[in-house]
Amino acid sequence: MEKLTAQEEDVMLVIWQQKSGCVKDFLEQMSEPKPPYTTLASVIKNLERKGYVVAKRYGNVYFYTPAIDENEYKRKFLSNVVRNYFANSYRDMVAFFVKEEQLTAEELQEIVRIIEKGKS
Repeated sequence: MEKLTAQEEDVMLVIWQQKSGCVKDFLEQMSEPKPPYTTLASVIKNLERKGYVVAKRYGNVYFYTPAIDENEYKRKFLSNVVRNYFANSYRDMVAFFVKEEQLTAEELQEIVRIIEKGKS
């Protein structure tokens, strides 16, 4: 799976949310400042080339649908982050977020509850 740029990820989030659509549909759902139509169309073509979306042509309009599930992408992306930045240790990643005050004690307790619930 080829890595996405930040701009491509932003567009994929909209595509995953919409499930399918044309460039105009996705442009309407993007937050301000919206990219120019032609820029968005180019980004979507790159996503198609990378295998993230599939295009079907109806008349003069291309409709795009995700070729990869959002959760699959998140799993792959997070695995790469943990491997590349935290020496393949999820514990080190959580500790980093605690030290950076991005994760509260309450959130950490909720994570522990989720883990314990998953084990049973």
